[in-house]
Amino acid sequence: MELSRTRKPSVVLVVDPDQNTRRLVRTNLSDCGLQVIEAENAEAALAVFFDSLPDLVLLDVALPDASGFDVCKEIRQSPEGTLTPILIVTESDDPDSIDLGFDAGATQYRTKPYSWSLLGREVQYMLRASSALRGAHHQEDRLRFLAYYDALTELPNRRSFLEQLENTVNWSSRTGRKAAVMFIDLDHFKRINDSIGHDMGDKLLVEIATRLKTSLRETDETRYSSRDSIDGDEKMHASQAARLGGDEFTVIVNNLDDKFQARGIAKRLLKTLSEPVTLGDHSPVVTPSIGISFYPDDGEDADTLVRNADSAMYVAKGEGRANYQFYRTGMNNLAIEELMLEEQLRYAIVSGELEVQYQPVINAIDGTIESVEALMRWNHPDRGIVHADQFLPVAERTGMIVQLGEWVLSEIADATKGWDNTVASSMRVSMNLSALQLAQPEITNWFVQYFDGANLHPERIGLEFSESAIMTNAADNVRTLNFLAQLGIELTVDNFGTGYSSLQHLHEFPIHAVKIDKTFIDNVEKPAGLAIIQGVVGLCQGLGITPIANGVEQGSQRDLLIAAGCHLLQGYLYSDAMAASELPEYIESIEPNEGQAASTVQ
Repeated sequence: MELSRTRKPSVVLVVDPDQNTRRLVRTNLSDCGLQVIEAENAEAALAVFFDSLPDLVLLDVALPDASGFDVCKEIRQSPEGTLTPILIVTESDDPDSIDLGFDAGATQYRTKPYSWSLLGREVQYMLRASSALRGAHHQEDRLRFLAYYDALTELPNRRSFLEQLENTVNWSSRTGRKAAVMFIDLDHFKRINDSIGHDMGDKLLVEIATRLKTSLRETDETRYSSRDSIDGDEKMHASQAARLGGDEFTVIVNNLDDKFQARGIAKRLLKTLSEPVTLGDHSPVVTPSIGISFYPDDGEDADTLVRNADSAMYVAKGEGRANYQFYRTGMNNLAIEELMLEEQLRYAIVSGELEVQYQPVINAIDGTIESVEALMRWNHPDRGIVHADQFLPVAERTGMIVQLGEWVLSEIADATKGWDNTVASSMRVSMNLSALQLAQPEITNWFVQYFDGANLHPERIGLEFSESAIMTNAADNVRTLNFLAQLGIELTVDNFGTGYSSLQHLHEFPIHAVKIDKTFIDNVEKPAGLAIIQGVVGLCQGLGITPIANGVEQGSQRDLLIAAGCHLLQGYLYSDAMAASELPEYIESIEPNEGQAASTVQ
C-alpha cells in the first residue's frame, strides 16, 4: 500500500493574557490546519518562542509583565527571529501606536476585536509570504557563498582571498606585525587527473583542501597556546587557505614574528600535502611547490605580495618541485623569462627550430654501439643551441610535452628509414617519456598505431622513464609497461638514484636496464662513490637488469666502471649527440674489439 505524504502543519504562537481569547484563536486557526501553541505573558512568550521556534507569532500588545512591542523587538533582534512573521494585535489604532508596532519589527498590525472570518486567511497569507521570503534569503545566501567560496572544496575563492589579504595588510600595517602569503601549486596534477579521471581528481582536490584546513588549524592552536597576550581580534583568521582555481591554492598567515615561523608552517604543509591520497584503488602522491612572500619585506600591498609569492613558487618548480622557496629580488625576472620561453617554445614546435640528435651507448668491451638515445635540441634564433633540460620542464608543466613526444617519435621513424641499407639499419633508438606522457589514457593504443603507421618494428624503439614517473600510480604503470614490453619495446629507468624508488621495487616492473645518474659517475673515483656504483651493478646483475653509466667523460671513469662490471657507457668520452645522417659514418669509424680506443669525441 502506498503511503500518502502528509505535510507538517505550520506552528503559530498565540500570545494573549486572556484565556478565552486564546481558546477562540486556537479554534479558528486549527480549523485552517494550523498548529497552535500559547503563552499568556511576555516571559512565557519568549521562552516558548526560543524553545519551539514557531513559524508565526500572533502577539497582543497589552501583556501583564511587559509591552508586546518589547517582546516583538527582542524576537526580531535575535538570529532565530529575523525572518519570523509577527502579527501584532491591539485595541489602539492611533498613528503613534501603529508606528511603534512597525518600529519594533512587526510584519503586520491589526486592531481588536478579531475578524474571525479573516484571521485564518490572513495568517495563512503571511505564512506563504514568509516561506517565499525565506526561499529568497536562502537563494541570496547561496549566491553570496558562490561569490566568496569555491563550490568544490568550500574554501574561500580568489575574490575572498584578495579581500582577506587586503584586510591582513591593513591590520599588519596598523599593528606592526608580519604576515606571509604562500602560493601553492600541486606538482603534476594534470598527469594524475588525466590518468585516474576528473571525478577522482576532484576528490583529490577536496582532500588537499581538508588537509590544508586541518594543518593550519593545528598550527594556529600551537602558535596561540603560547601567546596568552594576544587578544581575540588578533587571533581571528590567523591563517586562511583559499583555492584560486585548478590546482592552485593560497595561504595567508598573519601575526608572525619573523620568517622562521613561516618556514615552519611551510615545512608542515609540505609534509602533510605530500602524503599518499587514497582514492579507491589508487594512492597517488601529490607534492606541492610553495612560494612565499613576506609582508612588509617583499611587498606592502596585496598585488605585490601575490605576484612575488607566485614568482617564488615557479622557482620552487624549477628547483625540482616538492619544496618551498622564499621570494628573493630578481625572481620576477626569472618568471618573465620562463613565460617568454614558453611562448617561444610554442612557436619553435611549428617553425622547425627543434631537431633530434642521437648519442651512442657504447659497449666498452668491444667498442660496438649498443643503441642510441634520441635527444632534442632547440636551435634558438637568439640563444643558440638550447639543450632539452632547459626547456623540457616548461613543456611538461604546460602539457606541450605530449605534442613534443609525438613529434620526436615521428622524427625517429624518419631517421630509421634513412638508415635502411646502411650499417645503422638495425640500430635501436631510445627516447625519454615523461610522467605526463606515461599517464595518457590511450598511450598503449597510440604506440600500436604508431608502429603500424611508421612500418617500424617495436624492437627498434626503447623508452626511458624517470624513477618518479613510474613509481607514481605504480599499479597503473605496471599494466602499461607490461603491455609496452610485450610489444618488444626495451624499457629503461633513466637518471637512476635521483628519485625515490629502489632496485628492490623495480623488480615489479618489466625493466630491462637502468641508467646510473651522472652525479654518481662524477664521484666514481672516490671510494664511497665507487662503492655505490659497485652496489648498484651487483643488484642489477642479481635482478637481470642491465646497468648503463650515463655522463662518462674521463678515461679513468671508464676504467673503474668496466672493473665494476658496468660495460655499457654513454657520454662525451665517446661522442656528443649527432644528426641522424652522421650516425652511419660514425659507426663505420669505430673498429670492433677496440672499445677503449673508441673513446674519442667525434
